[in-house]
Amino acid sequence: MLKSIRISHVWVLDQDQALDFYVGKLGLEVTSDVELGFMRWLTVAVPGQPGREILLELPAPPSLDEASAKQVRELVSKGATGFTVGFTTDDCRKTYATLKAKGVEFTQEPVEQGYGIDCGLRDPFGNAIRIVQLAAQPQQAGAPSAKMTGNT
Repeated sequence: MLKSIRISHVWVLDQDQALDFYVGKLGLEVTSDVELGFMRWLTVAVPGQPGREILLELPAPPSLDEASAKQVRELVSKGATGFTVGFTTDDCRKTYATLKAKGVEFTQEPVEQGYGIDCGLRDPFGNAIRIVQLAAQPQQAGAPSAKMTGNT
């Protein structure tokens, strides 16, 4: 049976620009940067967690034929690829302020949800990213909130 996720990928349109954003602004670390000839294998991870990596992949051969790569590039540029990466933090509001000061553009300020506090941003290419501070005891799906029941 499957036991963990080792690697996933995010489509990027420029790997050097992706490094500037994911490493320079978000604070991830490079785990691999290998020129294979047919592609550059570039992965990043949260510091101290190299077992879960993100491949910063160009939409291009060998993973896609040129026609499909062109379509993916158009979708990424429109921000139409949907949710790509979710990170956790101990303090969402502080992380938001720190990243905003570094020039990260957010699509949503920190908002309290049943599962914690989260915010949204996009990378320079249009990929949607979420950052969440998980609640100590997340609200169960379908359970009425304190606001709904009048309890505080």
